[in-house]
Amino acid sequence: MPIPLPPRTPTPPSAVDDAPNQHAFQALDRDALSPLVDTFPKSASLETATKDHVSPTIPSFNPTPENGASDSDPAGPFNFSTTVMAKGPVPKSQQNIGQRRGHKYKHSSISHQIFMEPPPRAPLALPNSLPIPTFKEYRISMSKEQKTRFWWSVCHMFVAAYTLWTAHGSLAMTALSHLILFDSLGALLCVVVDVLSNFEVWKRSSVRHPFGLERAEVLAGFAMCVLLLFMGLDLISHNLQHLLEKAGHEPHHSHEHDRVSLGSVDVTAVLAISSTLVSAMGLKNHARIGKAMRFAYIESLPSVLSNPSHFLTLSCSALLLLLPLVSIRIYDWLDKLLSGTIAISMCVLGTRLVKTLGSMLLMSYSGQGVADVIKDIEAEPSVFGIDDVRFWQVHYGLCMANLKLRVAGSDENLARLREKISSLIRNRLGGGYGSGGQKWEVSLQFTVERT
Repeated sequence: MPIPLPPRTPTPPSAVDDAPNQHAFQALDRDALSPLVDTFPKSASLETATKDHVSPTIPSFNPTPENGASDSDPAGPFNFSTTVMAKGPVPKSQQNIGQRRGHKYKHSSISHQIFMEPPPRAPLALPNSLPIPTFKEYRISMSKEQKTRFWWSVCHMFVAAYTLWTAHGSLAMTALSHLILFDSLGALLCVVVDVLSNFEVWKRSSVRHPFGLERAEVLAGFAMCVLLLFMGLDLISHNLQHLLEKAGHEPHHSHEHDRVSLGSVDVTAVLAISSTLVSAMGLKNHARIGKAMRFAYIESLPSVLSNPSHFLTLSCSALLLLLPLVSIRIYDWLDKLLSGTIAISMCVLGTRLVKTLGSMLLMSYSGQGVADVIKDIEAEPSVFGIDDVRFWQVHYGLCMANLKLRVAGSDENLARLREKISSLIRNRLGGGYGSGGQKWEVSLQFTVERT
């Protein structure tokens, strides 16, 4: 058998037929595309090629020039005309040519039936925020009385500094200087709070500060109480160091203590007593702290001595007035004993204050009498049970009680029960009307059960 020839790649027909006069379709041969055939047969194209046929593959492509173009210029599909850019800014109306401008949904004719506008709301009763005064505004708003109280608090600090400077002869006087420093900081805080109350942001609620800026006073008092606790611990370490020196250890620093001469009056103790009394009566120093933290064993004393801070400072100063009347040997022991007692008292007082003010910062109530109030509420005949109880304190002057009760009875009886529970909480925990205690806001939620 003969060996077949290898197939050849078919050659496409040319764009222009060699015989332009062949316009009719010729019959196609079935073997025209056979790989055994040497060449493709010449066949007519599907369309008649005319002289007006425009094709970019034809070398003599030259369409008729438009817009009065000269015949010398070569015409073609990419013959673009020269455009001169404008030197001035392009108007905004021309910048958005060819861009579809969108519209909001609520302006659409279809969305009017789907997306309805919300009903208009009444403006909030609380403002979003209130302006906080600057230092210049703070200074300008001070009245003459407030300026006098401020300069007195500065004088109280000078008394504390003088007490510490003259305390080299007594450990008890060193402890007293720490107490006076704590009292002077409290007096300055009272003046700052009094001046800030001139502004609306201090007491008025807002969205940013729901309870005003009065909680800043709690934070400042908390920092003072931490300072008092650390000063008490410093005095304890100082006393332990003196005990080790007496036991035979060599001191790192000399601690020569010169006592007041016999029969003389200690001027420093007199200054401490007078400054404490003026600050307590004139500035109401530590009054808010005394209301927040009550000591049962000194509560029956007069108003000044019922405050634990004033009681500690005045008692220490009074004992220091009596120390020069004793002998030298007894003076040394009494001085160390009084210093250790004051240091321990400062630690106890600082711990109690830190706990009380810390719970206040955490929005909880640490006072007494809550259990008794709950028992009295449960004893009411109309109350079937207590589902939830929350007692919490915002700052020194505001406490809140939220109760959820299951009750039964008529509307008139429930209204009386609501008033009775509110007055019970205010009288037991707030001290009653006119006592000057904390203000209590009570909210009750009743779940009426059918009997």
